[in-house]
Amino acid sequence: MQITAVFERILERIESAEILDKPSDILAAAVEKAVPKGKVRDLASGTPIGHPLHPALVAVPIGSWTAATYLDFTFGDKRAARRLVGFGILSALPSALTGANDWTTTAGAERRVGFVHAVLNDVALTLYAGSWLARQRGHHLRGVGLSLAGASVLGGAGWLGGHLAYALGVGVDTTAFQQFPDEWTDVGPESAVPAEQGVEGDADGVRVFLTRYDGHIVALSDRCTHRGGPLHEGSVSDGCVTCPWHESVFAVTDGSVVRGPATRPQPVAEVRVVDGRVHVRRSSTRTLRTNPIGH
Repeated sequence: MQITAVFERILERIESAEILDKPSDILAAAVEKAVPKGKVRDLASGTPIGHPLHPALVAVPIGSWTAATYLDFTFGDKRAARRLVGFGILSALPSALTGANDWTTTAGAERRVGFVHAVLNDVALTLYAGSWLARQRGHHLRGVGLSLAGASVLGGAGWLGGHLAYALGVGVDTTAFQQFPDEWTDVGPESAVPAEQGVEGDADGVRVFLTRYDGHIVALSDRCTHRGGPLHEGSVSDGCVTCPWHESVFAVTDGSVVRGPATRPQPVAEVRVVDGRVHVRRSSTRTLRTNPIGH
């Protein structure tokens, strides 16, 4: 428990360190210029596979470097260990790019923690690069020492990465613990729902995005699955709604992602109209959504 308390104090200091904001903003602007909007950014975000790409890619360099360490400790093939270190360095580059792309759409505490996470990863990558060079020049013990130092720094970076995902929820569907009501719930008058425009409704504490498409009223979660942006403040056209925060585009009929950086579709509610009133209810159930929350 004492160790946990120390970790939490460290995290609190990082999350509240406003001194990190300026370098974070400068780096984020550079990354946004380097990763153009459209298919490239969607690919880096993981939009085509329905989940963030970064967590999958990080397994490659970590696995390579871990295997190299195993060979070092068991006095295995030195040449193989050097190649594993090198492959880890190469595979770390796309991992870093995808992580940086995800990080640009964060703010506040999340951006500060992500910045420190990135800096530690860069230090680890530099140490592993030094390890590869030392091994290449025949200085095996020096290379092993640099690898161990890199692994130590990488462990700290990974710990912060875990905090970003599992404590701060970066990369997690922001509607994961939301749930439309089981029963039909009144969310407003039918006359208040326009076409080619969205309005906000309330379904027992859950914000609902409402619009008309092809003569019918459709309802999605108003909270963008990417970073929680309010969809009713976005633009609606050609059967799609664009999030006002990071410009993710969703089809209003089924909530599917038309364009990223979002990776997860918007939850869709069933809709009916009774006596001029719009009613909605949930269309599916997932285990962790048994305790619905509102905003």
